[in-house]
Amino acid sequence: MNTHRFEHPLNERTRIYLRIEFLLRQMGQSADISEGFQHQLFFRALFDILDIFEQVPLKGDLGKDLEKQRQKLKSWLDVEGVDQAALTKLLGEIDDAHRTLMKSSRLGQELREDRFLSSIKQRFSIPGGSCCFDLPALHYWLHLPLNQRYKDAQRWMAHLLDMSQALSIWLKLTRESGHFQPKIARNGFFQGEADEASIIRLQIPMNYGVYPMISGHKNRFSIRFMSFERGQNCTEDIEFNLAIC
Repeated sequence: MNTHRFEHPLNERTRIYLRIEFLLRQMGQSADISEGFQHQLFFRALFDILDIFEQVPLKGDLGKDLEKQRQKLKSWLDVEGVDQAALTKLLGEIDDAHRTLMKSSRLGQELREDRFLSSIKQRFSIPGGSCCFDLPALHYWLHLPLNQRYKDAQRWMAHLLDMSQALSIWLKLTRESGHFQPKIARNGFFQGEADEASIIRLQIPMNYGVYPMISGHKNRFSIRFMSFERGQNCTEDIEFNLAIC
């Protein structure tokens, strides 16, 4: 059955994490700067990440969350039936990611100090502000050899690598903490308890033609399915899979 997946954060910190993951994915998919307007997607994602760094203490928050995950996993050491080799390896990966993250300089500092990036960042916040007459330096850069542009993009992304790896581990562990279970939204509505969860994940059959509107927090959430075609509340029963992570 053809389904689509949907994730929703249950606290503000996780909301930020998912946004950064989304922006990092955009950068990764457009980093070859080889055609069309890929550079627009790349730079906008990069500058959005830098803006987030200015607004929240991401390094400290992510470090604390990694440590919480490490403490949870340590409680499984020497427990019968648990793959101790795999657990030890995972704990080592968390330790390495945490140590590297905390040893790194202020997140995004090298990028903020980059002469070229700082010269074009402000104009990207203006609608259409990246035209050649607004940003001649960007226009010049776009005419450099592709290999040079690719190296620049990889160099800029490398400054985000420590944060990216730490974030990837935390999100992976968080997602894997929940398991999909079948649920039914009666008349298009479902309500559940989250019990200190961070993310809820949905698998929804495409044939229903609906998408979820979710509200909630770490202890309780509700899902209202909306008809895509009508833009109104769905009134039929919706069978879907739900994971609380």
